[in-house]
Amino acid sequence: MAQAHGYGGLNLRTLADLVGIKAASLYHHFPSKADLATAVARRYWEDAAAGLDAIAAKVADPAERLRKFPGTFRLALENDNRMCMCSYMTAESDDLPGIVKVEIERFNEVNIAWLAKTLVETGVPTRDARKRAHAIFAAVAGAQLMARGRGDVKVYDTLIRAYQASGLIPS
Repeated sequence: MAQAHGYGGLNLRTLADLVGIKAASLYHHFPSKADLATAVARRYWEDAAAGLDAIAAKVADPAERLRKFPGTFRLALENDNRMCMCSYMTAESDDLPGIVKVEIERFNEVNIAWLAKTLVETGVPTRDARKRAHAIFAAVAGAQLMARGRGDVKVYDTLIRAYQASGLIPS
C-alpha cells in the first residue's frame, strides 16, 4: 500500500481489511499511522540493507555489484508498477512525521553508503565516492519515477542503459 500510494494513501482501516484482520488488532500494534509507517519504513531499509549485503556476498567484482544495483529498484516496477516506498515517501516529506522521516533517511543512507563503499572498491577515490554515490542513487530513483509515471518498465531500462553509457554506472 505504501509503495503504491505513499504515506498519504496509507490507511490503517483499509490495510486491516486488505490483510483480513480487524482494525482494532492493527491499532493494538500500531496506535497511529505514524507508528505503522515508521515500522514499515524501518523494515524496508533493513530489507534493502540485507539485499545489498547479499549482492556484496555473492558478487566479488565491485563493478558488477554496481551494475546490479539498479535491479534492486526495478523490482518495484515489476510489481504492479510500484516504486520504492522510501522514494515515494520522500516526495511527501513536508507531510511526514519526524519519526518516519528518520527511517526514510536511513534507507537513503544505507544505499548511498553501500554505493560509496563499492565505488571505492572499484578504484574511485574516497573523496569522490560519496558524491558519485549520491548521483547514482538519485539517477536510479529518478529513472524509477519516470518509468512509473509512464507505466513502462522499459523507460527505466533505457535510462539505466544511458547512465551506463555515460559512465555514471559501470557498463
